[in-house]
Amino acid sequence: MEGPYRHPQHRYIRPQTPRTLGQALSPLIVILVDTDVLIDFLRGYPQAVIWFESLGDTPILLCGLSALELLEGCRNRQETDRLLQLLTPYRIVWPGSRDFDRVLADFALARLDRKIGILDVLIGETAVGLGLPLHTFNVRHFRAIPDLQVVQPYPRSK
Repeated sequence: MEGPYRHPQHRYIRPQTPRTLGQALSPLIVILVDTDVLIDFLRGYPQAVIWFESLGDTPILLCGLSALELLEGCRNRQETDRLLQLLTPYRIVWPGSRDFDRVLADFALARLDRKIGILDVLIGETAVGLGLPLHTFNVRHFRAIPDLQVVQPYPRSK
């Protein structure tokens, strides 16, 4: 086997140019969700469950860094196994090299003013690189990333 082992669900998308995936799939709706939206779903928040169910067969992408954030919250092997099973239907995408170039510039400028963390910048730039909006409620932090579109996917009570 060449290279590191990869789970069959972990697919790396490396667009030829920024926004290639979004342009190539423009007639097809593709949803990229942030960690907070998945947490709502995993906790059984009714609006999140209804929204996910309403998507039907719409392809849902998850940045691999969001999956790692979720794994970080697991307290034991059972929770880890359960989470990995729940993530199976989602296509995992990773930042490309051009995304990392933008991350360096954006993080340097925004981390102090906007209090945005490195993982959020990486996730946001992955969305920019794919040419897809990011479905999230973390709108304030993500404003720091130029060209990133954010969508609040469902009403959320405070």
